Amino acid sequence: MNLQAADMVLQITTVLYFTSMIGYLLFLFNQKSTYQRSALYLISTAIGFHFVSMVIYTIATQHVPIQNLSQSLSVAAFSLGCMFLFFQYKFDLKILGVFASILLSGIMLAVLLIPDAPVEKNAVLKGFWFYSHIIMVFTGEAALALACGAGILYLLQEKGIKTKNPGFFFKRLPSLDLLDNVGYTCLTTGFALLTIGLATGFIYAKTIWGRFWSWDPKEVFSVGTWVVYAALLHLRLYSGWRGRKSAIMTIVGFLIIIFTFIGVNILLGGHHQPFTK
Repeated sequence: MNLQAADMVLQITTVLYFTSMIGYLLFLFNQKSTYQRSALYLISTAIGFHFVSMVIYTIATQHVPIQNLSQSLSVAAFSLGCMFLFFQYKFDLKILGVFASILLSGIMLAVLLIPDAPVEKNAVLKGFWFYSHIIMVFTGEAALALACGAGILYLLQEKGIKTKNPGFFFKRLPSLDLLDNVGYTCLTTGFALLTIGLATGFIYAKTIWGRFWSWDPKEVFSVGTWVVYAALLHLRLYSGWRGRKSAIMTIVGFLIIIFTFIGVNILLGGHHQPFTK
């Protein structure tokens, strides 16, 4: 197994993600279940190929593909795909696949366009706490991305209901209650995973640098992101922040995640900066 094989499989993966996006867009416009089923099959197959490419890369290089920006985005896409399948089978919210497939295709396009810069094998990027941190953070952020998607769909449906001319999305989207419920489940799942991810990250930092907290920019913004979502959950539970307010906040929260994931590393540096080179 070699890197060329991993790259080839990753390219096939990207084609499958883009094809699934086309299928979901056809489903959005024509509402034929055949398109949705085909798109779901394609996105499931893409996730399988994605996993194979990561395994090939790991075997070839003896370290997981999480060493630079291109690889980090690839792992983010894989996590998003896995979480989408989980929530798809849990709620059967077919229209969520439109958002997921567009986001997946966009991320994978960036993966192919961004040079996969050569990286030196880093002996500290391994171990139980490191892998636990990576898995929990990426899957948590993937669930929060889907909460953002449900929030966008909620706002579109709410706009259609409130206007005299419901428009394009009204008949294509489910009830507001279902969208709010899906968004809340994605939110609580993502928040729980993110919490565990931050905790394991602090423990990993302790084992590597001898301290739980070092005021690293990524640490500060990550905790700040956690506080935003914690506040949203508190407001939902105790102040009735459901529906529109919750949808808007999930979108804002995901935008903060994007900045924390990429912007902080590029603009402010810190321990995580090598992951975005």
